[in-house]
Amino acid sequence: MVCLGNICRSPLAQGIMQSKLNANTYYVDSAGTSNYHIGDPPDQRSIKVGRENGIDISAQMGRQFKVMDFDDFDHIFVMDESNYENILALARTKADEQKVKLILNTNEDTSNHTVPDPYHGEYSDFKNVYSLLDKACEYWAKRL
Repeated sequence: MVCLGNICRSPLAQGIMQSKLNANTYYVDSAGTSNYHIGDPPDQRSIKVGRENGIDISAQMGRQFKVMDFDDFDHIFVMDESNYENILALARTKADEQKVKLILNTNEDTSNHTVPDPYHGEYSDFKNVYSLLDKACEYWAKRL
């Protein structure tokens, strides 16, 4: 799960996906394309909306996406077009590129393929992000 800073969207996506997959079979992690928040916990609003939905992301720590993540992960879900382009720029091979997907690009009826960044918004924006990610993670978890 990848977003810009790894404190709002991708930690939520990580927590949601972990809740939908068997931990003995799947490993889920998150990262940011930037180095702004390395070692920082998720935004308190992300933690709050996660807790309200039975998911604890408070122990996560921000990290930056690295090229070796292509070796460690079979699927790389990004939150928006900017993240998508940044991660593709790090891809070494066509196989690396094929791992990268916009998380909201599902076959379900949706016109919004970008998870909006709630960082500068209100708490309601975090609730909206949770809802979008929950639906997308449900879709992807069934396909994994």
